[in-house]
Amino acid sequence: MSYDYLFKYIIIGDTGVGKSCLLLQFTDKRFQPVHDLTIGVEFGARMVTIDGRPIKLQIWDTAGQESFRSITRSYYRGAAGALLVYDITRRETFNHLASWLEDARQHANPNMSIMLIGNKCDLAHRRAVSKEEGEQFAKENGLLFLEASARTAQNVEEAFIKTAAKILQKIQEGVFDVSNELIIDIGDDVFPRIAGTNHLASRLDMGVPKVHREMEQLLREVDVAAN
Repeated sequence: MSYDYLFKYIIIGDTGVGKSCLLLQFTDKRFQPVHDLTIGVEFGARMVTIDGRPIKLQIWDTAGQESFRSITRSYYRGAAGALLVYDITRRETFNHLASWLEDARQHANPNMSIMLIGNKCDLAHRRAVSKEEGEQFAKENGLLFLEASARTAQNVEEAFIKTAAKILQKIQEGVFDVSNELIIDIGDDVFPRIAGTNHLASRLDMGVPKVHREMEQLLREVDVAAN
């Protein structure tokens, strides 16, 4: 299917907050309660329509562990949007938002649109972070904000769509130059697999060779630890 724009997203936040589940719910309309720990990055894509314009979302789901932080940083390049995720039942994931946001603003384009997501709102009885706190953090840092549930799909669609709408608005206002690497219209492409993993890496990202080397080393370390 043809499209007018391709927007690259990156999903960031602590491990276990539900980043992979949000991606799966958005791309496949299903919830997988038991999900393998993300090693490095995972990839998903979906077509959406914003203001009558077909747009392809290329979404990179990153590992939340500190040991993979350098790989995560490599994938900020070229991102027009980010989903910054915390778990409303785990206070520490909210407390770490400032660190993730600092990373994003240091390594990504300053005009990148960021959606703050308080995930697992279906577990309100275990809430450790109020909705008002999430709203306040978003307001203070110029972020979009929604609470969502990957399990029930509440606000999952809205989070991805509203981020895309904000990016399109910035294009229309001239904030983003469609000729640069942030907004890429490339047609269908093939994404090669990284040997020994189920994860995908984009040939469009100039940092990929370096990322491959780092990931292969980390995977070797994981194999050694497992044995």
